Amino acid sequence: MGAPHNKKRYGETWNAIDLTVMQTEIEKFRDLVVVSGGWAWHFMSPPHIELKHAHDHKDADLFVHPDILWKMMERMESEGYEKTWTRFDGVTENFVRYTKVAAGERPVKVIFDLFIEEVASVETPVGIQVVEPETLLSFYGNKHSSVECFSVAIAKDLLDRGQSPVGHAKMADFTPWVSAAHHGRR
Repeated sequence: MGAPHNKKRYGETWNAIDLTVMQTEIEKFRDLVVVSGGWAWHFMSPPHIELKHAHDHKDADLFVHPDILWKMMERMESEGYEKTWTRFDGVTENFVRYTKVAAGERPVKVIFDLFIEEVASVETPVGIQVVEPETLLSFYGNKHSSVECFSVAIAKDLLDRGQSPVGHAKMADFTPWVSAAHHGRR
């Protein structure tokens, strides 16, 4: 389930080059996938500061419907992705990891974790399909591990209040955590 967050590091940001490369790569497959995990929270949030503890950007968790997996594989091959072994190989049939090193300003390792199954989704304000928020929250503890991410807590609170997190201004407000960490609380 991952180590607890180090509250002293709550203000740290993601590398802008890495984020740009990852987002560009995800968008190449936007017509074939439903985005999950940290990138789903990212796409359903208004523009925000890219804090490491807000949501995870190390990899992209993507759902691919089994009926169009062949299209995904063809496009991934043409884009230079290669299957990468994980400890889940042979354990589950509906998960596979693909990686590539994207050239650019500097090399960036792009990791796509593919879940081959149909999943409930919603469209974000930027036109990306993401896992429906309540379903996405149910994945924490099994498919996703960053249960302490700020976006997870914000989304839970909004849903408890009967509000959708998709496009909600609160999804971009991390000040309660950052200011509390700087004042020794939380």
